[in-house]
Formats: sequence, structure tokens, C-alpha cells
Amino acid sequence: MTITERVKEIRRDLHRNPELGGEEWETSKRIQAELEKAGIPFKTGFAKTGVLGIIEGSGSGGTVALRADIDALPIIEKTNVEFKSTVAGKMHACGHDAHTSMLLGTGFKLQEMKDQLPGRVLLVFQPNEESTPIGGARPMMEDGVFDEYKPDVIFGQHVWPDLPVGKIGVRDKEMMAASDRLSFTITGAAGHASMPHQGKDAIVVTAEFISSLQSIVSRNMNPLESAVITIGTINGGYRYNVIADHVELTGTVRTYSKQAKSTIKRRIENLVKGFEIAYEVKIAYDYIEGYDATVNTPEWAELVRDTAVGSFGEEALPTVDPSMAGEDFSRFLAQYPGAFYWLGCAKEGEEIPKPLHDPEFYFNEDAIEIGVDTMVKVTVKALEKLKELR
Repeated sequence: MTITERVKEIRRDLHRNPELGGEEWETSKRIQAELEKAGIPFKTGFAKTGVLGIIEGSGSGGTVALRADIDALPIIEKTNVEFKSTVAGKMHACGHDAHTSMLLGTGFKLQEMKDQLPGRVLLVFQPNEESTPIGGARPMMEDGVFDEYKPDVIFGQHVWPDLPVGKIGVRDKEMMAASDRLSFTITGAAGHASMPHQGKDAIVVTAEFISSLQSIVSRNMNPLESAVITIGTINGGYRYNVIADHVELTGTVRTYSKQAKSTIKRRIENLVKGFEIAYEVKIAYDYIEGYDATVNTPEWAELVRDTAVGSFGEEALPTVDPSMAGEDFSRFLAQYPGAFYWLGCAKEGEEIPKPLHDPEFYFNEDAIEIGVDTMVKVTVKALEKLKELR
């Protein structure tokens, strides 16, 4: 069995048996078993289910870390693949099964050539990526994942359905946005629907409030700087003829710069105060800071770019815009230099691919060989560069 076939087999097994963040016990055991089978030493106990594989090269060069996330999502799968999820209400809809299996495959290849490696490689299997704001990166670091072996550089690879197989997406700086949470409880006064003057309608206030939130981006942000405010849930009211006395809202804020985030936070606080006065209601408000923006180190993004071009040609490296989605890998990049890049995985002939987090998300397994090959070559190239810098 080739390494590609082995990776595909592992990926399909993980896809059949998804586990949510903080529950990845069987996934962790499978990772450990595969590392043991390949003769790769490992350590456990990081953020409960996290695993660290350690490949020692023959030289005394630098240390390169490679990260894969291992958790699934609470989504009912709607694909027709033969290896679809067997766990009700859980699905690998963000490609973490592919990330995990491809990192294992990368480890298998690097272990076979370890005598040629001028340094050390760390295989970081991270749990709980989907669980912002806690995540798994920070807990892994707090549990000492890099206490003994500190990476000189860290790389992360994420499957990307917006790109076809054979394409690599990477940027010098911002790749993905900061991902923060919002919650509001608007409290007014109930009453009969026919006598609105006797109550304080929390639903009417909510409608105006949501519109005003959107004006923050359209009227307070520089049009050349990206930001998103989205309200995702609204809960309130009793029945058709009762004025609602409270409404609960949750949402998210996405930004790239700290200045943009600061502006949005300040404007939301001002809106809350203004609405309380104007509508004589109370608004309980919470802004929960989540993942930071995922910002690459330019020199290491350039290394990924050079690797992709050298392996697959200039056509493999399209110009890509950053995404407003969030990523826990940002917390690794806040501590260590490195780069995060996207691996094209669109299904051939699919005009509009199903996006990440969709119940019908499809990972084209033709990307497996490219993903493993890219990670191996990025690692070797990075180790060689670190050796030169020493």
C-alpha cells in the first residue's frame, strides 16, 4: 500500500467516526496508533486529546512544526459518499479528517527520510479548533506542547473548496480574520399588541438596533478596510398578540486589524447606550474576543510560494484574497513565525463547490497526494533555510 492509499484509508475511517471538539478520544488514539506503527515517537496530554509527534533528523539544525486540527462539527451529513458519517449529528464538514490524515502521511514520508533531515520536525495534532473562543492552540501551549522543543517556524495547511485541486493559496500577511462573538439581551416591557403605548416593544427596538449595527461597517469603517458584523440568531416573543418584553441576539464580528476591532467595539458600546436612552430599554451586552487574525510571516509565506511553484508550476499559485473566516492557527502564529496556506480541493466539474461547514461539503481526495507532497517539501525547504541561518 502506498502512502497516498494509506492516507486515504485513514481519512475515510476518520470521516466515518467524527468527534466534536474536546471529545476526540478515539481520533487521538488512532493518531497515536499510526505514529507508533510508523516508529514516530510522540507525547500526549495536550489540551486533553492533543498529540505531538517528534521526528529527529540527523543534523542539529532548526525545528519545524506542522499542525493539523482533528475535531468535527455538529452537522448532519447530507453527502452520498460510501464512508459518510456513522455518528448522528456529527460530520467532518471542514476537512479536519483530511488535515489529520495528510499530516500523518507527511510524518510517514519524513520519518522514512529522517537521516537526510538537518533538524527536527514536530507533528502537532490539535483538538478543539472549532470551539472559539477557547480553541485548542492556546490550551496545547499552556499544557507545554512546545516546552521541550520550541519551533523556529510553524506551518498549517487547510483544504479549500474555493480552489481546484492542484492550486495552492497563500498570502504574505493576512490570510484569515479575527473571529469575535457578540451577545445582546434587549429588555423592554410586555403588553397587549393592540395597546403598544403601554409597553416597550423589544422586537421593534431589535429591528432598529440590527440595522444600526450594520451602519457601523458601512459608515464608520474605511471602505478600503474589510470588516463584517453578522447577527446569527434572534430569540424573543410569546405569541402573535403580545408585545415582547425581551429579545436575545447573538452574532459575530470579523476584522483583520486591531484598529478596526477597536472602532467596532467603541461604536457598539455607543449604540447600546444611545438605544437605552432613546427607547427606554435595557440592553445587556457582551463582546467575547475569539481568535486573532491569521497573519503570515512574509518570508515563510514566500517559502510556501516557492515550493508550490517549484513543484507544480506558476499556474499552481493563483492570487487569492484573504478570508473573513477565523482560524485557531492564529494563536500559534502570534507566538512563532510561520505561514498558513490553502490546499485546493474542489470537486472536478462542480461549478459552485459546497463550502466548508456545509452538510454536503465534499473533499476531493485527488488533493491528498498534492497536500502530503507540499507539506513534505515545505518542511525540507524550511529546515534547509534554518540551517543556512544558523
